[in-house]
Parts: sequence; C-alpha cells; structure tokens
Amino acid sequence: MIQTPPAPPLTVAVVLPVLNEAAHLDDSLSELIEIQHFDEIIVVDGGSTDASMEIVCKLMSSDVEPVPQLIQSPPGRAEQMRAGAQAASSDILLFLHADSTLPSGAAEDIRDAVERGGLWGRFDVRLSGRHFLFRLIERLMNWRARLTGIATGDQGLFVRRDIYSVLGGFASLPLMEDIEFCARLKSVGKPACLRGPLITSSRRWEKNGIVRTILLMWSLRFFYWLGVSPARLARRYYQQS
Repeated sequence: MIQTPPAPPLTVAVVLPVLNEAAHLDDSLSELIEIQHFDEIIVVDGGSTDASMEIVCKLMSSDVEPVPQLIQSPPGRAEQMRAGAQAASSDILLFLHADSTLPSGAAEDIRDAVERGGLWGRFDVRLSGRHFLFRLIERLMNWRARLTGIATGDQGLFVRRDIYSVLGGFASLPLMEDIEFCARLKSVGKPACLRGPLITSSRRWEKNGIVRTILLMWSLRFFYWLGVSPARLARRYYQQS
C-alpha cells in the first residue's frame, strides 16, 4: 500500500503595521523572533519619523531567523495591513499591533486552530495596566467578542490567506477597518477564540483617561452602527485621542 506523505505544517506570517513605534518595536520584534516560531515577520512602516526603521534594518542585517521584512506604505492601519498581506506568502496571516505581546506558543495555537477547521480567529486580550478598571475593560472586550463574533485589531486577528484573498482583505477605511472586515469574515464561519491572553498596551487609556476613552470608543462604535462614515468617525477619534 502506498502511503500518502503527511502534509507540510501550515506557515504563519505576522503583519506588523508601524508608525513611530520605536519605544516598543525592539522588544516586540525580539519577542517574535526569539520566542515565537513564525515563518514570516513583515513590518509595514507608514512613514515613521523616529527610529522605527533603523530598529528593523538593524535586525535585518543581523543573524536572526526569520529575517524581518520591511516594506513601506501610505499611513493608515488598513493600508499598511493590506500592503503586508500582499507581501506575505504564508498560509495564515496574523495582524498584530506593535505594542502587543503574544502568549507563549501563539504560532502553534494558531496553526492548531486552523488545522481543526478554523478559517479565522483572535485571542482573548489582557491590558497591560494595573488599574482595577482595566480588568473590567478586558473582560468586557472578551465577552463582547464572543457574543458578537467581532474582533478588534488589538486582539490579534488571524485568517487563512486564501480566505483573506477571497473576501478582498481589509477595506481602505481610516477607522473601523477591523470591525468591517470581521463582519465579512462572519459570513464564512465563526471565529476561533484562543484564550491566550494576548497582552496589549493600555497606553491609550492611561494617556487620555480611562472613562473618557471608554466613552469615546463606545460612541464611535454606536455611530458606526448607525451608519456614520468611518472618515467622519476618524476625524473625531484623532481630535479626541
């Protein structure tokens, strides 16, 4: 009897949109390279004016594996993620914020989830700050994602590359691109929810105030649900953040 050789393991690419993230980028990339086991790390710079590009170039010239790729695109997270996805060749795409830290074994967890039939998914999230309100916020974020099937970018969104391509990827929106894409992803299947947790920075809440930031984000989502254009919402977001 001729035995069919086992299929090769699925490959995973990390797409990291960056804009002036030098304060976090060195640690983030070192963690991805030294601890995680991804097949591609694609850094997409949106026009940084700090040392972000120098940090990536230094790693590109050192003896690391995998060697990070650096590409440039117009600013805007949606545009940067679209550019990174286009440059990737792996079976699975993980879109990650530069100030987020993945749990140990994240690449293997993603591979396992997809091999079990998952087409896309995300991690449970934990905020980095110690304030007791952050524990409430992160629980609400995780509960909301489970109830609605909608994930946000700071939850580490991953998707099979062929599914990403069929759906057309992220729309070119100045805000809400993650929510809009997840709404389309729901049409092909439920998200795989990985416990993690993924640790994401609480700097936005700490800088602008916890309650103020919560009210801002809730109001933006509400008005988006009512049909207000993402361009208009983006102007309000950047004025108040």
